[in-house]
Amino acid sequence: MTGGNRKLWTKENTGLDLEITAVEIDENIAKIYKDFFPDDIVIVGDAHQYLLEHFKEYDFIWSSPPCQSHSIARYWSSKSRNNKYNYPPPVYPDMKLYEEIIFLKHFSKTKYCIENVISYYEPLVKPTKHDNHYFWTNYIFENSLKRTDRKVWRSRINELQKITTFDLSNYKKIKKQKLLRNCVKPTTGLYIFNCAFYSNELFKT
Repeated sequence: MTGGNRKLWTKENTGLDLEITAVEIDENIAKIYKDFFPDDIVIVGDAHQYLLEHFKEYDFIWSSPPCQSHSIARYWSSKSRNNKYNYPPPVYPDMKLYEEIIFLKHFSKTKYCIENVISYYEPLVKPTKHDNHYFWTNYIFENSLKRTDRKVWRSRINELQKITTFDLSNYKKIKKQKLLRNCVKPTTGLYIFNCAFYSNELFKT
């Protein structure tokens, strides 16, 4: 979680004074997030459990459950099982994704967006698709955003840093390319956020 979705959530871009809380289980990633967004409240912990216990406390929720077990890349590497490259074995899809979708749909009165990667299977609940992400929201989110060329997401780290506007050159012991590829483009995150509070006709690009 580097905060791509949140990067442009400023008063200038949203018209709102925001108090943002981020929850990340990986302490190293949480520190990187805090470097980029020092004014945010950052909690090191299980975001899935935190959501269950605190979902009523917020005006807007953005959740990005673990995506690896749903991804097309993981599926094909597991299916091929090429030992030369130490590909991972097949695993069950992590159903925390659909737990959160179903839970928030039935219990949350606030606006929310749940984000995940494009899955190797037909989604169990229909999402809105943009770039290499799925989005589930409880408000109208018509995808009028310009699609990013798929080749872009296969770029090297330097190019991905330009696209996502995150410079990770000073950080070590993290999978930079993976983090950047999974990052939601800041302009996409801003568009989806503003659609929760304003007519999305105002934000078509």
